[in-house]
Amino acid sequence: MVGPRGVRKAAVVALFLLPSAVPLLLFTIAPMFGAAWISLHDWNLQSPMRWTGLDNYTRLLGDAATRDALLHTLYFLGLYLPLVYVLGLALAVGLNRRFPGRSLVRSMYFLPVVTSWVVVALTWKWLLNPANGLVNHALEAVGIPGPGWWASAGWAIPSAVVASVWKDAGFVMVILLAGLQSIPEEYLEAARLDGASAWQTFWRVTFPLLTPSSYFVVVISLISGFQVFDQIYVMTGGGPAGASRPLVQQIYDLTFRYGDAGGASALSLLLFALILVVTVVQQRLLRRWVTYV
Repeated sequence: MVGPRGVRKAAVVALFLLPSAVPLLLFTIAPMFGAAWISLHDWNLQSPMRWTGLDNYTRLLGDAATRDALLHTLYFLGLYLPLVYVLGLALAVGLNRRFPGRSLVRSMYFLPVVTSWVVVALTWKWLLNPANGLVNHALEAVGIPGPGWWASAGWAIPSAVVASVWKDAGFVMVILLAGLQSIPEEYLEAARLDGASAWQTFWRVTFPLLTPSSYFVVVISLISGFQVFDQIYVMTGGGPAGASRPLVQQIYDLTFRYGDAGGASALSLLLFALILVVTVVQQRLLRRWVTYV
């Protein structure tokens, strides 16, 4: 049995957890259970809910629009993840060296991370304007015809990827920079004494010891990529002709355009399950490629 001291200790712990536990319960856990309940009904947000069981799930699994939204999300991830990681890694390696004004340069690269997505998306929509955007003007100046960017079905998602990588590379840089600074200098010095080149030192010593930070970055970036919405909604609206609509926008459209709150809730839970499965698989693969000091 738990004695009076144990009860008091548990009460103190619960008291300290309340400021975090109550918002978590009210704004995360409770809405999840609410979405699960709504997903079993046909509801347009106005009339009474009608029980449908798993019909929303079976309908969505065979729905062409949902399949296209999933493919668009995966396409976005396939471009975004390697680009944001490579750019963030390059920035981290470059800014890990000593030079005048290093702190200022680091702050400048991190500034987009704390900038509103609406501001970033509108800025890049202007820069990538097919008719009078600065990017196309620069390309035409060197004899390269500029693409249609967000106005073109083939370039709509890459346009959102460009904006996303520009905004998120600073976050990746900070995480990997912290990982670089945690690597013992003795390991790097030993590699240099053994005659390793700069590239060999990075590839054989630095990069393997950076894998814990890389793992964190990949997991966070994947979760964020699966939930992509703001930049695409502002830049393309999911168009042209639905060519860039991701899963989260499909959830939004089902709810507020088509009055299908049950289907939207079911799709949100399917997205949650997909993210959970991907994260669990990554956790299973953790020991195969992550090296700890």
